[in-house]
Amino acid sequence: MKSFYFIPVFAVILTACSSSDHHNYTQVQVIQTSRQGDQLNETARLDLSAGSVSDAVEIRLDPAQTFQTLEGFGGSFTEASAHVLKQLSADKRDEVIRAYFSDQGSNYTLTRTHMNSCDFSLGSYSYAPVAGDTALEHFSVQEDKDDIIPLIKDAMAVSRDGFKLISSPWTAPPWMKTNEDWFGGSLKPEYYETWALFFARYIRAYQQEGIPVWAVTVENEPLGNDSNWESMHYTPEEMRDFIKYHLGPQFSNDNIDTRIMIFDQNRDHVQEWADVILSDSAAYGYTWGIAVHWYRSTVDWFPEALNAAHEQFPQKPLLNTEACIDAEIPVWRDDAWYWQKNATDWGFEYASEENKHLHPRYVPAFRYARDIIGGLNSHLVGWVDWNLILNDQGGPNHVQNWCIAPVIARPESNQVYYTPLYYVLAHFSRYMRPDARRISAQCSHDDLMVTACINPDQRMAVQVFNPSESPVPFQVTLGDKRVSHEIPAAALQTLLIH
Repeated sequence: MKSFYFIPVFAVILTACSSSDHHNYTQVQVIQTSRQGDQLNETARLDLSAGSVSDAVEIRLDPAQTFQTLEGFGGSFTEASAHVLKQLSADKRDEVIRAYFSDQGSNYTLTRTHMNSCDFSLGSYSYAPVAGDTALEHFSVQEDKDDIIPLIKDAMAVSRDGFKLISSPWTAPPWMKTNEDWFGGSLKPEYYETWALFFARYIRAYQQEGIPVWAVTVENEPLGNDSNWESMHYTPEEMRDFIKYHLGPQFSNDNIDTRIMIFDQNRDHVQEWADVILSDSAAYGYTWGIAVHWYRSTVDWFPEALNAAHEQFPQKPLLNTEACIDAEIPVWRDDAWYWQKNATDWGFEYASEENKHLHPRYVPAFRYARDIIGGLNSHLVGWVDWNLILNDQGGPNHVQNWCIAPVIARPESNQVYYTPLYYVLAHFSRYMRPDARRISAQCSHDDLMVTACINPDQRMAVQVFNPSESPVPFQVTLGDKRVSHEIPAAALQTLLIH
């Protein structure tokens, strides 16, 4: 029996009266994305009323049983995305930004960007390029002023409710590292203080540009990436000590209220890192939450690991900061491909034999829906996608690490393709708003994934995902009221209850 938020396939919205008392909820709006061609389409308006129990699958909602408070959903501002958007016409660039950030589009509320360069940059760079500059007298974010910063500002201008920004470094400049290289290596202990100061300078520089940094992660993927692109290694103990003795005190002394998140890599290791870092009272006090990624598996969202970390440290939110369809060149204007079991990831070829089962061929739209719903039901408070937009090669990427974004562009012809992934993500970002509380949503059918929340405006959003090859009739039960409907095969629905 499963309960989740909801993603690609079929969306039902239930609408309620002004009171949060569930007996006043009376209307249901159904919004659907599906393999059959729906793209956030309203497919029905239904009445929620007293009635008898049917033989259909039951989705039972209990608003009295609440769980985590949500922070939001969204995507990432990379130099690659900013570069692709700059190559489009002004009108087409504005269209994409509005598609993501306006309340008529995805209405994103949680975003991420990189400090210094990453693989989805045009080349390697740092804001502190001068070797030995321990006081960071030459620090500058000038590199971002012609692409990333204007993109963030333009997104802010069209966002009615605003969004939170998370910033993550992939690496310190080579002169601070043990191998003196962009790829791999670790931070030299003598530069821990300088690296903490770097974070503070970055946050202040972005503030001066009118961009508040809501949170930072200490390091993107501290376990590394086999030195294939920008990276810097930490052990859990090293990250603990960096936060405890350097980053936390630096923020405290500078009156910086930006949140600090630990880990920021695949979920299978989250419990180990949380235990080492958060069992230390000083590091615990400086840490807001735990960041995770999805790349360890194309089918498993690791509920056991997420639940264990939550149970051990229930006051520290878990947040997914990165996910994408990796190791694939985008398929252009072929919606069917994104609903078929065609995709592979890095592990399909490179995972060890004992881990091959975690990396089978998969359906891209299903992977997004399954991971978000499963993650929400395993205490994630938010979910951030990777690049907002890429070209039809899956870049630009200066190390040829091609990936797929929800929106793909062909700048040379000024064309943009909104893949089914865009619509799947929008089910969550548009209808599950910041400060919503997840509620109990139990489903009697193993093929359906379901999750639900109550938004701050008291609307209840229910997400229903059917990855099976058959339609599934179901009945939503809310107290003594019910509504019956059906979700088609390979579909996602949102239910908003007023």
